[in-house]
Amino acid sequence: MKTIELDLQHAVYFAEKEYEALKDTSVEALTTLNEGTGAGNDFLGWLHLPSETPEALVERINATAERLRENCDYVVCVGIGGSYLGAKAVNFALADSFADFYAPKPKEPKVLYAGQNIGEDYLAELKKLLEGKKFGIIVISKSGTTTEPAIAFRLLRDQLESQAGKEAAKNLIVAITDEKKGALRTMADQEGWETYVIPDNVGGRFSVLTPVGLLPIACAGHDIKKLLAGAKDMEAETAHPSPENPAQEYARLRNALYQSGKKIEILVNFDPKLQYFSEWWKQLYGESEGKDGKGIFPASVNFTTDLHSMGQWIQDGERTIFETVISVKKPALTHRIPMNASDLDGINYIADKRVDEVNKMAELGTLMAHEDGGVPNIRIEIPSLDEYSLGQLIYFFEIGCGISGYMLGVNPFNQPGVEAYKKNMFKLLKKPGY
Repeated sequence: MKTIELDLQHAVYFAEKEYEALKDTSVEALTTLNEGTGAGNDFLGWLHLPSETPEALVERINATAERLRENCDYVVCVGIGGSYLGAKAVNFALADSFADFYAPKPKEPKVLYAGQNIGEDYLAELKKLLEGKKFGIIVISKSGTTTEPAIAFRLLRDQLESQAGKEAAKNLIVAITDEKKGALRTMADQEGWETYVIPDNVGGRFSVLTPVGLLPIACAGHDIKKLLAGAKDMEAETAHPSPENPAQEYARLRNALYQSGKKIEILVNFDPKLQYFSEWWKQLYGESEGKDGKGIFPASVNFTTDLHSMGQWIQDGERTIFETVISVKKPALTHRIPMNASDLDGINYIADKRVDEVNKMAELGTLMAHEDGGVPNIRIEIPSLDEYSLGQLIYFFEIGCGISGYMLGVNPFNQPGVEAYKKNMFKLLKKPGY
């Protein structure tokens, strides 16, 4: 069942000739992806994850999540990049907007994140929050030696073993890592922690539908079966080349816009719950396409908030941008604007309307204004923010990214530039061998 609706009418005429010229190229790119004949074809394990993930694995993930939920007030997800962004995107989208301000309830732990930065204050404040608390750790790393998560895990593991005792801590640490090799695999085997495998043929930014994302999402209380079901249906929807294939058409149009001089894609949402989905998307496309001197620069904004800051530049700045708008058709809750006798704020004209009615008119008005201002708008509508729709959206962007990267002429599945800062950092820190 398809729930995503892709609307290209407000963008395609900005690059009509380029779009028509790329028809065959988009078909070739998807065919290359499906046949596994392109660059990076040893990292295509994500392509059939939704349809090939064993039911037994899903059940085991749910059982592990249930154990952590029963024994923890907080579960700390330790990882960086794709090791945490997908889980945070889904958890943030599905959570109460003010969940962080409520105390944890029994069997409803808060999922926190560490290892995504080297902020000393951040880590010190996290450790302070966890003092005397029941907490568990999900540590995610293929190698176990990536600097940011390695620092966080060492600090948090020491604290957990000190507070809970080394023996009890064994049941509160879960490692998601390589099947056979690496420092984290060695530690997990020596200490007896439960482990899950990061498949060798799935890169970090494509790993949200592996245990990397599924376990933290399940720990937050969300239905990972529905998430996978949405992704599975989108896998079927986007499997074959066709003008009706939404991922193929998205990749085709964004490359046409790039060829016509639109070098920056801004992912737009009108629902604040999608803020971290944008962060996941930025890594997915930035790390996949930004190489060989090529690539659309991925940016994001949260509307209507950023219309009062970035709106001026988008409306009147350099015409090198296009927008991809994610629209949520129906919010989960209903709230109407009350009438006020004095009407000093001047908004009685919208009294008794749902707040979302006003938001939708802001969305439409923005689209009209930006289109008139020379900014192409691609629009993606999902029916609601739930596990099924997010599963569809995740897979849509993943396969769209693979198609788009091949159309661009790069390997979408490597990231050679990521290592450059690490080499300099290690040398400055006098790491052996550097």
